[in-house]
Amino acid sequence: MKQNKTKITIRKKINLAIKSILEKKGTDVVLLDLRRRSPITNYFIICTANSQPHAQAICNEVYTKLKKNSVLPHHLEGTTNGQWVVLDYWDFIVHIFQPETRAYYQLEMLWGDAPKKRYAD
Repeated sequence: MKQNKTKITIRKKINLAIKSILEKKGTDVVLLDLRRRSPITNYFIICTANSQPHAQAICNEVYTKLKKNSVLPHHLEGTTNGQWVVLDYWDFIVHIFQPETRAYYQLEMLWGDAPKKRYAD
């Protein structure tokens, strides 16, 4: 069986990650454009999960959908307690928060000058 060696664009990777989050009922999904603001990544995708199992389900869906397109994270963290799960894909980082942790760290406020796009739940 032939493997698909076609690289997908960063925009398609981000759209696939966001679609995966929405399919697993992640809420308050925001894309922050950090291209001119951060030396560590180009984009943050931020969403809220309502529990540890929910955060893990969202994480697994994002990981699985991107892996099917030969896209693997450089780093994965936080799956054990699910308060703040991070999938680092170099060009973009997916942050899955439980509500209290998201409110505490306020990444959108920290990067308040970054262009942002909200996605419907």
